[in-house]
This record gives sequence, structure tokens and C-alpha cells, in this order.
Amino acid sequence: MAPKSRASTSYGTTTTSYPSYPERVTSTTRPATSLSSTGRTSSGRPKTRPRTAASTLGGFAEQQLICAVSESRGISPTVGLAFVNLSTTEAVLCQICDSQTYVRTLHKLFVFEPTEILFMSTAANPKSKLYSILETNVPQCPITVIDRKYWSETTGVEYIQQLAFKQDVEAIKVSIGGNYFATCCIAAVLKYIELQLSVVFPFHSLRIKYEPSEGSMMIDLPTIHSLELIQNLENAKSKDCLFGLLNQTLTPMGSRLLRSNILQPSTETDIIKKRYDALEELATKEDMFFATRQGWPNSIDHLLVQIIIVPVKTTIQYWEQSINNIILLKQYVKSIPPVPEALANARSDLLGDIRRCTPEMIADVEKLIDNTINEDIMYSSQPLDLRNQRTYAVKSGVNGLLDVARQTYKEANADAYQLITELSQTLEINLELKYDTARQYYVRIATSELEDRNLPDVFINAFRKKNIIECQTLDLVKLNQKILDSHHEVLQMSDRSIQDLTDNVRGDIAPLFRICEAIAMLDMISSFAQLVTTLDYCRPDLTDVLAIKSGRHPIREKIHADRFIPNDAYATQQSRLQIITGCNMSGKSTYIRSVALMTVMAQIGCFVPAVYASFPVRHQLFARVSVDDSIEANVSTFAAEMRETAFILRNVDKRSLVIVDELGRGTSTRDGLAIALAVAEALIESRAFVWFATHFRDLAHVMAERSGVMNLHLAVDMGGAEEDRITMLYRISNGCVEEEHYGLALARVVHLPPHVLQVAEKVSGKIARGLERRKNGSKVVSLARRRKLVLSLKEQLVQAKEGNMRRRVLNSWVKRLQDEFVVRMSAIDIEAAAAEEEIKKSEQVEGEDGYSDVSASPERSRPWEGIGSLNAVRTIEQAGALHPDGRSARVSSSGSTSDNAVLPFLNHAGTDSPLSI
Repeated sequence: MAPKSRASTSYGTTTTSYPSYPERVTSTTRPATSLSSTGRTSSGRPKTRPRTAASTLGGFAEQQLICAVSESRGISPTVGLAFVNLSTTEAVLCQICDSQTYVRTLHKLFVFEPTEILFMSTAANPKSKLYSILETNVPQCPITVIDRKYWSETTGVEYIQQLAFKQDVEAIKVSIGGNYFATCCIAAVLKYIELQLSVVFPFHSLRIKYEPSEGSMMIDLPTIHSLELIQNLENAKSKDCLFGLLNQTLTPMGSRLLRSNILQPSTETDIIKKRYDALEELATKEDMFFATRQGWPNSIDHLLVQIIIVPVKTTIQYWEQSINNIILLKQYVKSIPPVPEALANARSDLLGDIRRCTPEMIADVEKLIDNTINEDIMYSSQPLDLRNQRTYAVKSGVNGLLDVARQTYKEANADAYQLITELSQTLEINLELKYDTARQYYVRIATSELEDRNLPDVFINAFRKKNIIECQTLDLVKLNQKILDSHHEVLQMSDRSIQDLTDNVRGDIAPLFRICEAIAMLDMISSFAQLVTTLDYCRPDLTDVLAIKSGRHPIREKIHADRFIPNDAYATQQSRLQIITGCNMSGKSTYIRSVALMTVMAQIGCFVPAVYASFPVRHQLFARVSVDDSIEANVSTFAAEMRETAFILRNVDKRSLVIVDELGRGTSTRDGLAIALAVAEALIESRAFVWFATHFRDLAHVMAERSGVMNLHLAVDMGGAEEDRITMLYRISNGCVEEEHYGLALARVVHLPPHVLQVAEKVSGKIARGLERRKNGSKVVSLARRRKLVLSLKEQLVQAKEGNMRRRVLNSWVKRLQDEFVVRMSAIDIEAAAAEEEIKKSEQVEGEDGYSDVSASPERSRPWEGIGSLNAVRTIEQAGALHPDGRSARVSSSGSTSDNAVLPFLNHAGTDSPLSI
């Protein structure tokens, strides 16, 4: 939501500079230090305590809320914010990759409504762009300036360690990892509260949390690193990462926007769909696509920043740079019109907005420049040409003394050329006059011109470079000084006109920034179009179901294009935790990473590498996949793993997507399995979409009957016992890994002694048979299977109800669903009865042999009876999918089924594979 524009007033901003605070003393009691200050407001009145604001969001609330703001010095603004509410003892940190207009930062401030804003002293003199924007848009909130030394990352971490709740400390430290500006802000605001307001928080009493910017997905630093979103793990300079793949941009500002979007994918459905429409239009209209990829204007966001900044003291270099900036701005303004012309026939809303925002916004700026600057002035990379361009930039007639100074400059340059011409004729040597910034004019002589003669004595400052000699004369040095003085005089007289023009341009700087953002957006979308037209990508749908047909890992596909095997993925609330098992090197990690990467691509507005895809909008993305030690944090592999897992469990919710790879393998097998089971249970309760890759087969077996769990595996071809080979098929398949003893198969491949293998296989087989009998014969397991089947049926009926299938198709589908339900329910009954009978027989045999495992005896229960075709039909009818006569009820009849992302996957509850389409 864009903030309303407020008129700036002379009393709207309070800027108070405080004396240096005493150094922080770390002690158990941390006594409050009073700060004696004579700070005053801009009107000269003594500075008062911050006002108490009334919230406009959700009712009125008396509060005193201090906010610290810091920003990066680069072109792409990164803003750190820390809010401390003294009324509720709560602190919120966030770090935002913002645009040049700081829309996200303003929105965050408008949501929290602070009573006082803290800024670094170096940002107030001269005023930074963010400082000026906040002055204008938040005039009711006083701005206080404090010394730069209190914005310390180390101090911020210490405060969090001391003040945050003990159980939250580690999770907060993980979330602020890499968020330097937010950490500095919490240090500044807490130091200010302690020393200026004399408020001290007891140890572990402050509710501190990290909150992502509004309207974007939160991706923590370990996830960014492990998914290779910005940088390749093995080679930092490699382009084999998501950013390197998608970055086909032609301007630096487009590249920066792409990077910002990858780190903060949008969660606004309307924004994502508009990008899809624009991308589809560019990808299908060849003429428009090529027009937008040609004649791009240069990136000038850094130029606008230079125009905004006003130094305290001006120099000759500043005069020169000011004229350069205006010349560059003139060129940029002249290069914009081809952009809306290329989008003249655009129909999508986003491209239409880009087309409309450019011509009207630049008209006033173009008029201002044309009134002051000569039309034929252009920026030049050659030093002499650039100096001449600066000299004649301002139109003649604006200042009479300026015209006289330029005439003097012109005559001095002519004298230099005349001097060299006469000297060349006198010495009968071909002399060439050259110029560079350091030496001004100098003479270049080819060595072949001298023949056997020495260099004449008239030349000074001579040195040889290969076959040429560069030198000067005393008269030329004097002329250089005269030319330089006249040029400085021209610059000084031009400065008044240039500064007036710059002041007027500053008044229209916001539209220029919006134009930059529009062109950056067009550059990013056209970059996606470049990718889509060269690779087989599809437009995803935004639904409540994650469904991918023949999906591919975008980065691995680039590296192994000929050998990459596509796979399907499907997740709903009844299959929200998917446990992936399989052999080593079978492709488990690649599979789960591909789901996460395609989700990021879908939410930044890009098409995805698949035949068909639909995604629910995710607000958080977590990846627990790396197994590296953290030397800096002094933690082992397992400690780092648990630390990241704790962060995930404290922040995960139903809007999250989580991928977990080999959790628990950093410790003992028993402890690792226990932790993996506990984490899996917690993730099920969160209702997030989770892909859990593991080698713990027991995890898959134990969780198999849990509602919301689906077992999948990556298939392999073992090749038989007599063949020592394993072929990875890289195909995702239903159920737990088919080869129960692939560890033994791998041992056979590496030629472990035969007698050792025989003993291992015998022990493994006996253990597996016993566990399977107990599992299948358990009454609890049978009931869980029935419950899971009924819940799956309900979910499919709800999807059909909300879908667009026609009546005939719907009736046929429901009939097939009914038959499959009856078959599967009957199979559960038969399997339970058979397992119980087998257990009875095995116990009799064991009793005859004199051995019986009493502790492992399964529960006694009769198979559940009463489920048959009639009850299945009744269940379907009660769910509302059919009337008793078979007609469809409450089902949309729009006719087309192409927009329904669920229908291709509706047979997942049948006897076939859940991923077969």
C-alpha cells in the first residue's frame, strides 16, 4: 500500500545531534547511564521526550516505540530496521532489499508507527536520500541523530545474547546471520534507550524476533547458501546458480532487481500473475521481444543518487561532475522514448503500466534540460572531447561573462594548435598534438622522423614509448596552464546555471526513479522471456495444490542437459510431508532442491522447467541440506544441523515450504532416527509442505500410516545378485525404496568378502520379516490406513467440487474413484487378516523350536469389517460430489478443464502411482 504524500513543513522534522556517549560497560547489573545533552529542535526549543502515538491499525494504543534505521551505501539500497516498543518490551528486526523510492521501508514504518526515528550521524550531514524521503513522508515523527560508533554489529549480537528470551536466542542468531544492517540497528536503538531514556531491560526479558518485509517470502541465509540462489557453492565466480541462470538482463539496475526478487520472492498473487501475463506476451510476440532487447537506455539510478547528494564544500571536481551528471541525464532522457514505442501494442497490465509511465514523466525534466543545455552536447569518453563538452554545455546568452570566458578558452586552444604547427614547420618534423587529463596537451613524435638526429633542445619532459617519443615545450606548458585557468573560469561561471537546473531536476526526481524501476522491471521480464524462448519452460498456475509434471532442476539441467531425467511432484494437505528414500547418488537431493527452486522461480514471476506446474503461494522457504561445520560459530556438523533445524521449527507455519536432506546423520544412528522422527512429527503438525530425504528406512515405515504423509523413493536397477552393478534410474516412484538392502548391494559392488555378505543378508532378512509382520498385524496400523484412505477421498472430492470438470467427465471420474476406494479398502482388510494369520503360524513354529519373542508380540484384533461397496458409495454421496441419481452437485460448469491445476493429479488415491498423469 503506497503511503499518502504529505506536505513538508518547516517544523516537521526534528534533528538532534547528541554528544558522544560513554563507552558501553558490560557488567551483570549494567547501570543506566544518564546522558546530559542540550539537544534542541530545529526551532530552537529544548528537545522533549518522544510523543505517545495512537495506532491507526487495529484500534488506538498508547505506546512509545523507538525505531533505528540504517542503509547500505551502494546503488541497490538495503535498509535495516529495528523497532523497540517500550510499552510492550518487544523488539522487531528486519532487513529489506528496497527499491530506489524506499516503498517497502515506508510501508514498514507506516505499519509500526514509531514515535521516534534514529539515524546515523553520517546520514544526516549531508542528508542521504533515505533521510530526505523520511523527512518528507513521515513529518510527524521526530528524527534523532546519534554517533556512528554505536551502530555496531558485535554490540547488537551481544544485546540479543543478553536480552532475548533464552529459548529464542539461537533461533534469532540464525535469522540475523548475514543481516548486518538490522543487527547494527538493534545495537543503536538499545544503546539510545539505555543512555538517553535511562531505560534498562533485565537479562532475557525482551521479546525479540526477526520479521521479513511485507509482501515477500522469507528466505534465511543458510537456505540462500545451500540452494545456490545467488552463488555457486563450489566456485563463487561460476554462473551455475539460480541468479546466473536467470540473469539475461542488459542493464545493471535490471540485474539488481532480479537479485532482490530472488532473495525476496513476491507473495502477492496479483503481482505474480501480472508478471506471468507480461512474460507470456513477450515470449509469444517476437517483434515486441526483439524491440525490447535493443537500444536500452543506460542505467542511471547511481546518477540520480549523485544529483541528490549536496556536498558541504564545493570544488572544481564537483563542478565538473555536476556538468557530467546533467549531460548523462540529458542522454538518458533522450534514450527513453524507444521503450514505450516497443510496447505500443502491449496488452498485459504490467507492460501497459511501463509504457504509460515513461513519456509523461520525462516531459518536464526534458524541458528543463533543453532550456539550459545545448542540444548537441553529448557525453564523451575521450578526455579532450569531454572537457570541450563541459565547457560548451550551457547555452550561450545565459551569462555574458561566461561567453567571454569561453572565447578566451577557445583562443588559448587555437594558440596551442598554432604553436605546434609553426614548430613542426620550423624543425621540419611531423609533430602530433595529443591530450590527456594529467599532462594536458603534449607532443608525440615518431622516432622515424628524427632519423639520425637527436631530439631538439626545445622539447622538455620527454620519454620514449616503443617507436614514439612524447614530450612538451616550455611554451606549450604555459599555454596548458592558461587553458586550464580559462576552463576553470568557465566551470565556475557555468556552475550557477547548472546548480539551478539541478535543483529543479531534484523536484522531479521521484518520477525519474519510477522510470528507472519500470525499465528495470521490463529488463527483468525480458530476461525471463529470453530464457523461456530458448528452454522448454511452462507457465505455472497459482492454486492450493503443488503439482509438477516432468519437473527439472533448473541448474542441473543446464549442466547435464542431455542426461537429466525429469520427475513429477504432487503435494496437498493429505500429502504434505513426503519422505524420500533411495540409494546414495540416486538423486534425492536434486529432486527436493528442484521443488524449492521452482517455487522461487514461480513467485518471482518466471516460468518453470516443467511440462505443467501449479504452486500455492509460500511465505517462507526453509532448506536444511548442508552438512558443513561452522568454524566461526565453533560448532560441529551436528550442532550446526540442530541449530538450523531449531530455527525452522520456531518459524515454520502452514504457509511454509521446507526441504530437509539427511537430518540426523551427524550423530549416532539411534539418536539421529529419534530426532528425525520428532522433527517429522513437528513438521506435520505445522501443516507446511515438506520434502524429507533420508536413509532412515525406519522413519518411512513408522510414518507411513500417519495422516498427511506420503512415501516416495528414487528407483534403481540392482541388476541381480550375480551382477555386481547398480544403475541409478533417477525416477521418483511411489512407496518406500523397493530395494530393502541397497546397502548390502553397494557392499557387493565393492566386493566385500562373500561369507561376510551371507551372514549380513541372513540377519537383515530375519529382522525385516519380523518387523513387517508386527507392522502389518497391528490394529493401530490398520485403523490408520483406513483413516488415511478416507481423508484422501474427502480431499479429492473437495478438489472435484472446486474444479471445472463437465458432468460426463465428472461422473466417469467419480465412478472410477468409487471403484478404487472399494478395492483399496478391501485390500487393507485382506492384508490385515493375512498378516495376523502369518503371525499366529510363526509363533507356533517359534514355540515348537523353543523360542518366542514375548516382548514383540503384536496386538490381537479382528479385521475391521463392514466396509464395502455400499458404504463407499454412501461416503461419496455424503461428501456432496453426487446426487443419488448420479448428477453433479455444486460443481462449476464453465466447460474448460485447462485452468484446473488439480485435475491432472486426481487419480493419486487410486492403485496406480500417485505421480502418474
